[in-house]
Amino acid sequence: MIRARALLAGLALAGGLAGCKPPPTDAAVARVSLLGPTGAPSEPLPSPDVTGAIWTSTANPLRLVYGVPGKPVLIALECLEPASAAARLRITRHAPADPGASALLALIGNGWIGRFPVDATRVGNRALWQGEVPAAAREWDALKPVREATVTVPGAGLVRLNPSPLPMALVEACRARAGDGSDAPPALPAVPA
Repeated sequence: MIRARALLAGLALAGGLAGCKPPPTDAAVARVSLLGPTGAPSEPLPSPDVTGAIWTSTANPLRLVYGVPGKPVLIALECLEPASAAARLRITRHAPADPGASALLALIGNGWIGRFPVDATRVGNRALWQGEVPAAAREWDALKPVREATVTVPGAGLVRLNPSPLPMALVEACRARAGDGSDAPPALPAVPA
């Protein structure tokens, strides 16, 4: 009996002390969630219409661009340090990127899925999604000209890549190992228009 009274007295004391501070609630979470987010990401972009879009070469023989003729470029693919162990491809999704943002660009096609890290990179006066991936990465095989491929970056829409032999030719030229003794970059094969 004494033990039960001591237990009740202890509970009463604990209850009294607990009365000094209210029990935890979700009210603080609710107040915080009502505050507007600071530095929110930009509104997502719709997927562009790629009707008639093509891959085409540029003044740089190791750079291709993809888009509808007469409209802004959607994707650029460039080989850096070709025919070497450091050979890599730079992929640029020409869509606005929030400064300091990072994401994974998904390249999907022909039985392959590549997830390539991209960052908001200053190109001229704009920040675009850009990343570099070793040319030896097998995920570049998503660009084989058998079927269409797609490129997505969160918030930048989905870009359908119409089949073309040019991107895979660039990948293969970039992967090629030096051995012919020349310092000239590998040339892309001519593709009939």
